[in-house]
Amino acid sequence: MSDPTIQTFCCHHTENKEDLAIKIMSEFNTESYNSVCLVSSTIGILGSIYQIFPRPLRKNQTRPLNCSSVRGRRIIIWLAIADLLAALGVLVRSSLWLQYKNIMPMPNDDVSVLFCSIISAWTQYFYTATWFWTLFYAIDTWRSIRGYDSQSALYHSLAWGLPAATTSIGLSILYLPNAKCHHITSVSSALLKILPNYCATYLPIAIVMVANPIIYIMASRKIEMTVALPLAQFTSKERHVVDTLRLKFFLINAVFYICWLPNLINGILVWTMWFNMPVTFIIVIWYIMALLNPMQALLNALVYRKWNTNERRSKPSVPSFQKFFQSNDEQSPLLGSEPPRLPLSPIPAINNYATL
Repeated sequence: MSDPTIQTFCCHHTENKEDLAIKIMSEFNTESYNSVCLVSSTIGILGSIYQIFPRPLRKNQTRPLNCSSVRGRRIIIWLAIADLLAALGVLVRSSLWLQYKNIMPMPNDDVSVLFCSIISAWTQYFYTATWFWTLFYAIDTWRSIRGYDSQSALYHSLAWGLPAATTSIGLSILYLPNAKCHHITSVSSALLKILPNYCATYLPIAIVMVANPIIYIMASRKIEMTVALPLAQFTSKERHVVDTLRLKFFLINAVFYICWLPNLINGILVWTMWFNMPVTFIIVIWYIMALLNPMQALLNALVYRKWNTNERRSKPSVPSFQKFFQSNDEQSPLLGSEPPRLPLSPIPAINNYATL
């Protein structure tokens, strides 16, 4: 999981039983928590691997040669790779914590502090990359509908560069120079030492939660116009295409909210109720995060996959509408309809790998 509160446990603790971190750990079953992390990260790794490897072709099916038909697939692969490496970090951390039975390093245990900070930075970096790749998939879907080319080089530079900046800044302020973030005695010191890492973690999540639904709503409206206007009509076939696209966009957003909303709730509680922290409720949220954060890879494999419709039920996809429009044997793709009353314009590919 990726959470700034857990990352503070990498610091040297004070052995002061009045310290809130010590109080939480006294009620925290680390073995069961790490077991949940171990299982969920393993499932996440399997989901990432499934997403990365190419799908077997069915009979009479060929791989698309058009560049526009694979642009979405490429983004999904990089998203899955980032998910894989993040889940691998959770797997290694939970395995070692289960082995040595100690999450919080002892006061003079510099080795554990170093390991904990490195594995936290690893996990934080790659989960932040997944958030940016999720955002760029939505942006590229919108650009594809608008007929614009993909900006692969820009996506890569931002998706890997921005997490490096946010992770290094947030964790450097937290851990340097001596990893003593539990020795803070004033609110102003906490704001300067701990808050930047929370902002570096939660700001990208909040951006995706706000931006992606807006982008997908605009994309749904645009594709509705793209499907309907060439024929100047909107029948059940066109409605099926638009409704299923909207369902897919909704599920993509829902998965992201399900996996990362608990983290935002945890951060809000920590900074608004620190002196009256509901410890039991916080621990419950940690278990939820331990389960859902690594499971993002598996859920992504379900919602980003290529959705195939049953041709025998006459439910064509957007690409199949394009083929229908360009057919020489039919004047109109709808049986019994009149020839188009508007000039036919090509329907743009919508990240064909991940479209219906």
